[in-house]
Amino acid sequence: MIIVSACLAGYRCRYDGKIVPDEEIVALMKRGEAIPVCPEMMGGLPCPRVPAERTADGTRVIAKDGRDLTDAYRRGAEETLRMARLYGCDRAVLKARSPSCGYGQIYDGSFSGTLREGSGVAAELLAENGITVTLKD
Repeated sequence: MIIVSACLAGYRCRYDGKIVPDEEIVALMKRGEAIPVCPEMMGGLPCPRVPAERTADGTRVIAKDGRDLTDAYRRGAEETLRMARLYGCDRAVLKARSPSCGYGQIYDGSFSGTLREGSGVAAELLAENGITVTLKD
């Protein structure tokens, strides 16, 4: 079993409320090989929601309107890890550049579209716990 970002599986959970499925992820779901997760919604955030980015130092997640969403992102990351363990997943395919699912490269916290090295809260926690993270746009 593989953990996948629910937005890639066609669930309406993106920050902007759009549905943008990835056909490869949808195929995994149809074969029963993937578990969809949305760390943001699992952490208690609504859909749609105000965009958020991880701060430059990586310690906080701040919404574009200034609200600190760090606790919700941490809760969602912990629930995602719990799901991965529950289903015995050792791999995750996640949404690139997301403040929760991005891995290796995320937005820099300035809301300017600038990327920096770093990972989202959930991707980072999964990787720290031995789960191989790969990305999809």
